[in-house]
This record gives sequence, structure tokens and C-alpha cells, in this order.
Amino acid sequence: MALLLFGFMASIVTAGSPAPVILGTAGNYVILSKTGISAVPTCTITGDIGASPIDRGGLTGWSETMDQSNLFSTSAQVTGKLFAADYFAPTPANLTKAVGDMEAAYVNAAGRTNPDFTELGAGDISGMTLAPGIYKWSNTVAINKNVTLRGGPNDVWIFQVAGGLSQASATRSVLAGGARAKNIFWQSAGVVALGTSAHLKGIVLGATGITLNTGATVNGRLLSQTAVTLIMNTVTAP
Repeated sequence: MALLLFGFMASIVTAGSPAPVILGTAGNYVILSKTGISAVPTCTITGDIGASPIDRGGLTGWSETMDQSNLFSTSAQVTGKLFAADYFAPTPANLTKAVGDMEAAYVNAAGRTNPDFTELGAGDISGMTLAPGIYKWSNTVAINKNVTLRGGPNDVWIFQVAGGLSQASATRSVLAGGARAKNIFWQSAGVVALGTSAHLKGIVLGATGITLNTGATVNGRLLSQTAVTLIMNTVTAP
């Protein structure tokens, strides 16, 4: 059984852990976007980033250098490689496959049935401790105080958000009991916005934009069907 805390009230729930969302080749990227990835330096990115079907022009603020192979570029801000749709083959095909896998992962996460928790906190999960399971909201979700995800290393959380996801400045998602960022999936139909110095753990599957304000950090992946906007952020693949 898992523990779910609402403020000072505690209740025992028996929700089982769902199967993880399969990312396919989208999991090869720490940031993947269809319409562009912009950075206000200096960002610190650990992992590969990719943009498709937009071309290299969609990678702004990276001061990247094209590798002599023309398969990828590099940037002092990225411990990894940068890929865009107009680089030499097989990069375009690889990105097309990754974007398709990203879209499939989004559909999979959004389509999970029989949620364990529906409309929890009326969309405000601030200060809560969340058990593994599937969570579903018909509108926006807000994190205005630290939220804790408590479970084992193989437990999975899937958050289905029909609106947007916002996290207030200087708040954190905290993992407890051995929980791992790679098993947390934030599926959001609306904009995902992290406030200044906020810290989020997990895989963001966004249908709309993903915006990180100054100094926000992520241990996870940002997989967006539109744009990703970064301002002096740190994003590290789990």
C-alpha cells in the first residue's frame, strides 16, 4: 500500500503502479521539439537535443558549431549533441522517428484509463505526497508548494493534465522511498511553465509549449510538440 497525504490528514490507498510510458527513440533526447528550442545563455544541458521538422534555424541561443560530418552540431552549453531536420542523413530520418515516438508516447499517457485519482485537490497539488498511480485532471494543475512523490524504484506516476501545468518559483518536486525521475510522466495538453528556480523531476510530454523561467531546473526530459523556451536553465537526462 502507498501513503497519500493531504496537508495534515493521511489516508491509505491501494492504487497499483501503472506500466511506464514507452518513449521509444524519443528517449534518446533530453529535449525534443517540433518547432524550436531557444536558449538564453548560459544553460547547462546534459543529453542530446533535437528539433524536427523545423530546421537548424529553430535552435536559437546555442552558439552551436557544426560537426565536420554535418550529422550534428555541438555547443558549450550542451554535454551531448544537437540535431536538426536539415542536417545530413540519417539525422532527418532519426528525428522523424523520434518525433513520431514522442507523439505516440503522449497519446499513450493521455489515453490510460481507470485513473486512480481524479481531480485531486481540484488541480492544486501543492504540498501533497503522492502515491504511484494514474492521476487525471480536466483542467489546469498547479504546484505552489513542494510536492513529494513517494514510492519504490520501479513505481510509476502518470499525470494526465487536460489544461496546463504550472510550478511556482522556488518550489520543488521531491522524490522519496527510492522513486526515480525516469518513471514520472507529466502529460499536459496546455503550456507547461516552471517559475524562477523551480525544480521538476520527470518526463514532460507537452502538446503545447514548455517554458522554464530563469534558473529553473529539470531532472528528466522535455518532449514538446511545439516549442521549448529556456532561460539560464539546467536540464539533465534521468
